[in-house]
Amino acid sequence: MYLATVLGNLLIILAIGTDPRLHTPMYFFLCNLSFVDVCFSSTTVPKVLVNHIFRSQAISFSGCLTQMYFVFMFADMDTFLLAVMAYDRFVAICHPLHYTTKITHQLCALLVTGSWVIANLNVLLHTLLMARLSFCADNVIPHFFCDVTPLLKLSCSDTYLNEMMILTEGSLILFIPFSCILASYVHITCAVLRVPSPRGRWKAFSTCGSHLAVVLLFSATISAVYFNPSSSHSAEDTAATVMYTVVTPMLNPFIYSLRNRDLKRALWKMIHRKPFSL
Repeated sequence: MYLATVLGNLLIILAIGTDPRLHTPMYFFLCNLSFVDVCFSSTTVPKVLVNHIFRSQAISFSGCLTQMYFVFMFADMDTFLLAVMAYDRFVAICHPLHYTTKITHQLCALLVTGSWVIANLNVLLHTLLMARLSFCADNVIPHFFCDVTPLLKLSCSDTYLNEMMILTEGSLILFIPFSCILASYVHITCAVLRVPSPRGRWKAFSTCGSHLAVVLLFSATISAVYFNPSSSHSAEDTAATVMYTVVTPMLNPFIYSLRNRDLKRALWKMIHRKPFSL
């Protein structure tokens, strides 16, 4: 699954980078999403594989905080980019005549840069709050990476502030983009219903439906793990964590490329490109 994630997303990045016809806002966002997905999986899966091969499951406290920082930074970026891509599709489908004036190169750069800044500030807050805690009891994390909830349960300090920040500020980081995604797809659905051709409606619904399914899978599993008061980080929570850290980054290349004729053409052209002759 990790190899599929890395190869699939890298192929998308290379195809978009080498085909001038794909240098548009939609593919710019998709290229950023693919880069984030590679990094997202790479923060957890390689460490799991190393632990399995060398039978050593140790990690330093600083290494644990570093892993936690990057896991949640890339998770935030995934959420923001999915929201940005939904807005891009909303403008393209519902306001096609104004697309080039609304979705400018400056706006694209601003949306992506703003996403990086907010994601880093959010994760920095939670990392600093975690660093101030004392860990004087058990040091075994019942998880496959340094996650917030298991770490808080190992602390012998008062974790009330950490938990409140996760439930308030952390929930806003997830649910505001998710609300934007839902609102965009509601407007897209209304626009698609006005399409006279049944075949055109089915094509649009199948494409949007697959995109929305990945968004729902990603958001639902995160909500179940971090915003459920009764969550005890059981085997079910670990399985849900695997879904958003491993499965969704692997699915994104297939969801966003298999139904995209231009991207498939660019991939085919890149794979069958003749090497330069000396």
